[in-house]
Amino acid sequence: MADLHSTSDKRAGRKVAKALSAILFVAVLIFLDQWTKSIAIRTLMGKEPVVVIPGVLEFVYVENRGAAFGTFQGMRTVFLFLAPVVSLILFVLFLRLKEDRKYLPLKGCFLFIISGALGNFIDRLRLSYVVDFIYFKLINFPVFNVADIYVTCSCILLILLLLFKYKEEDF
Repeated sequence: MADLHSTSDKRAGRKVAKALSAILFVAVLIFLDQWTKSIAIRTLMGKEPVVVIPGVLEFVYVENRGAAFGTFQGMRTVFLFLAPVVSLILFVLFLRLKEDRKYLPLKGCFLFIISGALGNFIDRLRLSYVVDFIYFKLINFPVFNVADIYVTCSCILLILLLLFKYKEEDF
């Protein structure tokens, strides 16, 4: 009987350690996002864009009151609700995935999406808008931020993983 409790305790301990390490990873990513946004506010707000590569890349301060790349303007309440709900669902999925190396890319995608969603959530909660500052002038791409990079790249990778790497029987 002692062995059964010992095994169960070890499994529970691993699950707690897994959750705490994931939370720490997300916290670090959110910190990096918020730190870059604070630099953008301090150095770009009310000023001319900073040209990094002429005609290609600029840093410019933009207050985005919508969602991805300025779409869905004025829907702050919806995003204040959706970001934590989606983040919680992804975190539960992260915890429920099997302990197997082949799921690391999928787990990473979940954590980066959570980090991006919560990074922009913090802006919406604190400022009522999201701070964007990275502008690819070469293709006139909408201004974005580090949290947007987390979400966009992770969603693209997630789609590719689900289409080409994982099979239905993997879940």
